[in-house]
This record gives sequence, C-alpha cells and structure tokens, in this order.
Amino acid sequence: MSQLSVKELRVTFPLRDGTLEAVKGVSFDLEAGDSLGIVGESGSGKSVCVSTLMGLVPRPPAQISGQALFEGIELCSCSSKTMRGVRGKRISMIFQDPMTSLNPHQRVIDQIAEPLRIHQGVSKKEAGKRALAAMKSVGISDAEKRARAWPHEFSGGMRQRVMIAMAMISEPEILIADEPTTALDVTVQRQILELMSELQKKTGMSLILISHDLAVVAEVCERVAVMRNGEMVEQGTTSDVLRNPQHPYTKGLLLCNPALHEPGTRLTTLEEVMGGDDLCGEAT
Repeated sequence: MSQLSVKELRVTFPLRDGTLEAVKGVSFDLEAGDSLGIVGESGSGKSVCVSTLMGLVPRPPAQISGQALFEGIELCSCSSKTMRGVRGKRISMIFQDPMTSLNPHQRVIDQIAEPLRIHQGVSKKEAGKRALAAMKSVGISDAEKRARAWPHEFSGGMRQRVMIAMAMISEPEILIADEPTTALDVTVQRQILELMSELQKKTGMSLILISHDLAVVAEVCERVAVMRNGEMVEQGTTSDVLRNPQHPYTKGLLLCNPALHEPGTRLTTLEEVMGGDDLCGEAT
C-alpha cells in the first residue's frame, strides 16, 4: 500500500466569467522512502496540487474533489484539527521563496524551534537546543552566533537552509519541496539539492520535489511526473522519462533545457515542439 495515494484530484477556482481548472484529475502514488519529481512550466498546476494536499488552498473559493489518502487520513476532507496534526509534523513543506516564508519579526532559531513547541510540546530550552543542532545539520556555519539573527541578515541560500531545518526538525515522513532552488545561483542550488538528498537518505523520509527544471529533478528523484495545464501527461522512472519521453510536451521540456544538452546545441522552443498548441490553461 502506498504511503500517499492521490486519485483524481481536481481544484477549480471561480472566475468572473467562468471557472479555472487549476488541477484536472491528477493521480499519483508515493511509496515510503520514494522520491518523486513533479515538473512543468509556471502555471501548470504543480504548486496548487501540493498546496491542496497540505490544506493550504482555502475553500471557498476553491472547489476541491478527489482523494488524497495518507496513512489512512483523507487529506482532502479531514478536519482542520486532523490537518494540524499532519501539516508541519508528518508532512512538511519547503516553500519557493524563503524571504516571504520566514517571519521578518522573529529570530531564526525561534522559527526553527516553533514546530517542536507546537506539535510536540517541547520546552523552550529543549526546542532551542534542538533547533541549534538542526541549523548545524543543514550546514549553517557559526550556528551558535547566527541563531539569534533575523532572516534579513541571511543570504538567499542560508535562508533556504533555515527553511529546510524548520521543515526537517519534526522528522516528517514526507517532505514537499516547492521550487527550493529558485533564485539561487548554480553553486548554492547544487548545495541545496545535495543537502536534501543526504537528509532523505539519513532519515528515510519520502520526497516530493516541485520544479520547472527536468535537470534539477534528474539529480534528486527516482521517479518523475510531468504536468501540463493542470494534468499529469506522463509519469515514470526518471531514467525512462529522460531517455524515452512519450508525450510531446515532455520532449519539448527536454529539448529546451540547456542543462541537458552539449554546449553549442541549438535549443528548441516548446511552441516549436507542440506545433503551436496552446501551452497555457484557459478559463472554461
């Protein structure tokens, strides 16, 4: 039995002149200890999909249907109390922009320690001790000195490490990383990806990595699912999808990714591959 089983997940938002189907019948399974990459261009529905699983999409206005079963808990219809026992404790999420995700009015160590105090009732002193250890585990140098710093005093890469420490401190069963390397330079990007891989191997947690970049997913994930216009158009092992893509959109993502080609190779646009097919979602 899968650790997380998503069946026919649909998320619809009302518009002034119709409705927008952000997620259209998405289905996938995540096994314990597995790593799944969900890829697609901006607007394909990746973030809405995982945010819905975390109970972060308000309804109304959203209309949500389908099933997302996690260890016997139906995430799409469980109570707020049940979801609070899952979110941040059993399933944690790293958000795309650590600057806007961190509280600018709260010191770094207090934010990292907060999940322990909320979910496990740990004392402030013990939570601080464990938060300091978490900072060291994600490679933050001079952790003792920097623990009392504010988020704006950290670089983008260090803020992302803080987010990882916060997500990992409760030892979640599943970690969802939503574009965790966006806006980071190539060197820091690789460090963050390697850190997540090391933490996954060390803890045995499952990983869902959201990205628009197949090259990033190829470094970290064993399996990949490709999203386009709210639908999953292709799924499989990462090696199979990269070597033998079946859907034209997947082929387009591969052909327009410079990281997957030799220097000097002419890159093809998605519009060329799709033959002018509309690449954006439409209101219906």
